[in-house]
Parts: sequence; C-alpha cells; structure tokens
Amino acid sequence: MTVLGLESSCDETAAAIIRLDPEGHVEVLADRVRGQTAAHAPYGGVVPEIAARAHAEVMDVLVAETLGDAGITLADVDAIAATSGPGLVGGVMAALMTAKGLALGAGKPLIAVNHLEGHALSPRLVEPLAFPYLLLLVSGGHTQLLIAEGVGRYHRLGSTLDDAAGEAFDKTAKVMGLGFPGGPALEKAAVSGNPARFELPIPLNNRPGFEFSFAGLKTAARQIWEKIESPSSADIFDLAAAMQDKIAVTLSNRASNAMKYFIETYPDALTPVLVVAGGVAANKAVRAALEDAAKAAGFRLLAPPMKWCTDNAAMIALAGAEHFRQGEQDALDVPARARWPLDAASAKLDPVIGSGRKGPKA
Repeated sequence: MTVLGLESSCDETAAAIIRLDPEGHVEVLADRVRGQTAAHAPYGGVVPEIAARAHAEVMDVLVAETLGDAGITLADVDAIAATSGPGLVGGVMAALMTAKGLALGAGKPLIAVNHLEGHALSPRLVEPLAFPYLLLLVSGGHTQLLIAEGVGRYHRLGSTLDDAAGEAFDKTAKVMGLGFPGGPALEKAAVSGNPARFELPIPLNNRPGFEFSFAGLKTAARQIWEKIESPSSADIFDLAAAMQDKIAVTLSNRASNAMKYFIETYPDALTPVLVVAGGVAANKAVRAALEDAAKAAGFRLLAPPMKWCTDNAAMIALAGAEHFRQGEQDALDVPARARWPLDAASAKLDPVIGSGRKGPKA
C-alpha cells in the first residue's frame, strides 16, 4: 500500500510517501519538510496568518518534489492522507485542501488524519509495534498520557491542566531572549548549565494521578529571571538547565504513575512499552529521564528518530495507511478542525468546530 501524506498544522509544510506491507513494516520512499523559522523569528512565535500563507505557497511544489524523489506518479499512489486537525485552521486547510484536490482529480481515496494520531503512531515508522502500549504525547500545546489500544482507539489517562510542556519550554525561552524556536534554544543553553543552582518547583510532585501542570513552573522561572539585573552567560545557562530538569522530572514522574496503572490493567504484558512522541520527545534530557523511569518500571522506552519527533508528513501518511487498511476513507467535505481530541470519549464532548473553543488543552 503506497500513501501520500501531507502536513501543515503549524509552521512546517511537509509531504511524504510511505509504503506499508501487510506485516506492518514501513518503507519511507520520500520525505520532505520545509520550515518557516525565518518568517516567524522576528515575532518570537508562530504567526498564524504568516504560516497559512507560507503553506499555501509551497504545498503543491512540495508534492511534486516528493513524487519525484520517490520516482512515482500520482497514479501509483493508493490513497492520499492529510492532517485535518488539530492545529492552526488556516494552516490545516493548506494540506487538507491540496489533498482534496489531488484526490478528486486523480480519483484517489482521501483519509483525513488526526495530527496527534500521527505522532502516536510515529514509532511504527521504525518497527511494527504491537498494541496496546502506553503513550506520552508531548506535542506543541498538548501534553497527555494515553493507552494506545489500536488504530483509532485511544484511552486518555490524563493531560495538562494549564500549559503544555512545549509551551513551558518556548515561553521561558522567549522571556529569557533565547530566540526562536524556543525549545531547542533552551535545550542548547542548558547543556552548559548547572540545574541545581536555581530552585524551581516540581509540579504535582509525589501526587497520584496522571495530570500535568506547567504554568506555576513557568511563572517561577520568569520571576527568577526578572530578579537578575544583568544576566551573565552562567545565569542564562543555569536557569535554562534548571527549567529543563524540572520539566523532564515532571514528565517522568507522571509517566511512572501511568506505567504502574498500565501494568495493573494489562498484567499479561510481557514487555510493556512506553512510547514518547511529539516535538518535546526530541529533547535529550527528557528522553534520558524517561529512559530511567521506564527501566525502573520494567518498560522499554520507544521514541521515533529525531527527524520524526517534530511535525512531518511520514507519520501522517502512515496514520492514513493504517486507517485505509481498515477500510476507512473520508468524504471530500471533511472539515478542518482547530481541536480534535485523540480519545473517543473526549471527542464526543468536543464537536467539530473550526474556530476551536476555550478551556484546558484537549
């Protein structure tokens, strides 16, 4: 099965072509990502209108280049998958409308993909990972723990009560003037820092449950920064290291609670797996903390390669292929969604509304 995938939910325009065999092995035939860092850097964050326009300007060109890289034509593709949400609606529409046009023109099935499910299934780009597995999803404005029971079937254990881990990284980096994108900039600064110098809280430390909270940690870091009159390099490095350390500890602590629950729920699991996916999964300190927690709980930690942690179209193509293999496809009037919960229980309470809605991160 050969599937073309398109992604444009935030500030990366991406196209990829994958081939999925009956045993679940994936071959990535072509994979292109075009970023927008230079366009958004002057503003210190992603500007939705700029992102949407940039996606629209390059998406068709990227599709043509990707087909050329794979050495195939659109006629050789079995289905076309595109992110349909969640994300910045103007951006989401670029990939989805392009996919609709290609599907209509070439007579190909269309699969509308939940961007979060792309991340959830991304480790299966490397190996045919069996269900169920425990998933820590840390992507953009999302931080949540789920049990992946199967393609399209996810049970959410808990999510963030306020800010997501990625937002805590990015907003702290912005306050400190580290540049854009903030998360990688803060990680780079933290390499030379002493995480024990500044005292920061560990959110929800030693509490039961699976929820997260990063707003208080972010505020504590900002207050420390504002008290430093003329920050030195050591100040910058040490505060960045302290912030990164507390985020990593928080993620590993809450994941430890979830691993205990998973073992109780699935006592016959011989080699339980903790999957970490999403942009924050590219952070080496976070991976190391989760690796230690997984080993202590008897789990195997599995994370996609760095290039497939951040937004990409290979994971969208794979999610589309998995749904298409189950006999699913979407009508051409499928909408773009600002919010689209991954778990079915929340989806029933969160109808399709293009403008999204206020409240805790879904």
